[in-house]
Amino acid sequence: MGHFAQIGETGSVAQVVAANDDMGDWLAETLGGVWVQTSYNTRAGVHYTTNDDGIRVPSDDQSKALRFNYAGIGFTFDPDKGTDGAFIPPKPFESWVLDEDTCLWVAPVPYPTDEGSYSWDEDAGDWVAVEEPGA
Repeated sequence: MGHFAQIGETGSVAQVVAANDDMGDWLAETLGGVWVQTSYNTRAGVHYTTNDDGIRVPSDDQSKALRFNYAGIGFTFDPDKGTDGAFIPPKPFESWVLDEDTCLWVAPVPYPTDEGSYSWDEDAGDWVAVEEPGA
């Protein structure tokens, strides 16, 4: 079983469906448009599997990593990235930049490494502490 993303005219993902791995052509013929396979287990160019303890870990077979990220509605498909294209999520903030190695957006300031919780403040251009409930 695989997943396929329907790509609109602007490169935006319109929908994602589960289908047999060999159904890409059938989807295009029956539903129209361009359909590109995506991997539910791929994120940031790494294919993951679940180990015996139920923990997601990088797969021993990285040839299964497909198009950098699992597609979602509103993602963009860039056919020129990597060897077979890349699914790029929507840009969360104007100041964030695309990491070309992962095809994920990153803040211009690294996330703090202490034990606190933070959210991005676009106006401040920095991470701001989020107060924990009951604190």
